[in-house]
Amino acid sequence: MAQRTHLDDADCSIAQALDVVGDWWTLLIVRDAARGVARFDEFQRELGMSRKVLTERLRLLVDTGVLTREPYQERPVRHAYRLTPRGRGLLPVLVALQDWGDSWILRGGEMTATTEEASREAARVHALRGTRVPRMLLPDRFGELRDPVADSPFTVLYCFPGAFARAESYPPGWAGIPGARGCTLESCAYRDQLAEFTGAGATVHGVSTQRPDEQREFAEKEALRFPLLSDAELELVAALRLPTFRAGGVSRLKRLTLVVDRERTVLDVQYPIRDIEASIASALATVRATGSQTP
Repeated sequence: MAQRTHLDDADCSIAQALDVVGDWWTLLIVRDAARGVARFDEFQRELGMSRKVLTERLRLLVDTGVLTREPYQERPVRHAYRLTPRGRGLLPVLVALQDWGDSWILRGGEMTATTEEASREAARVHALRGTRVPRMLLPDRFGELRDPVADSPFTVLYCFPGAFARAESYPPGWAGIPGARGCTLESCAYRDQLAEFTGAGATVHGVSTQRPDEQREFAEKEALRFPLLSDAELELVAALRLPTFRAGGVSRLKRLTLVVDRERTVLDVQYPIRDIEASIASALATVRATGSQTP
């Protein structure tokens, strides 16, 4: 076992937390566990670290209650590693690090709810095409837990920064944040074209990091007839490394759309979205074209 330097500042929660996750390999393991990586060989393949170092870091995370170790094979014995509630509590830390990197390393501190077509942030999101959405449950506007991927041939997941029933509920300066405006237009446009999506075999889900009660108030005001899902705990954000920005003290999703099939594979990605109505038409065209090719 490698020697570890323990931080003795017992009154500082930052120091105590860093005693568990201060090693950069450790946070990368948590990052990959959040997106569904669970087996030793998978972690090693994704991270490219030695078996010795990986064994040490996994043991530390199990010992500190961040991961749980579950057998999935008896002969020989093999284990899967999954985030515990304590581990999922680190997701906002990962999202904050990603947001800081996007904002200050890639863009020099600019606050924005979108990005440039040629940005590395856009490339990261477009790399989701062909990957699978991990299984998870998110609360809908009534607090009921739902899988973000529906049991239908296709799911259109449109992620939006925030939509509120009352104008005074928006964070200060919202209208001045590039890309933030348009959430009501987007949701209402999906509402008005819902029959076309349903007819093409697609379920529409809206996702934001708002609380369910905020989503419910907005959905009732605009008479939305499809689920809005709350990713306030940032599970979907962390699992797919979706881009966020901070406004009103809350991490908020940037506007993007994923088209996902029943097997949870991402078929299409739209990011950045400059023209909301064109993006909805494109999502519908993708569903129709893919559906017509399916036997």
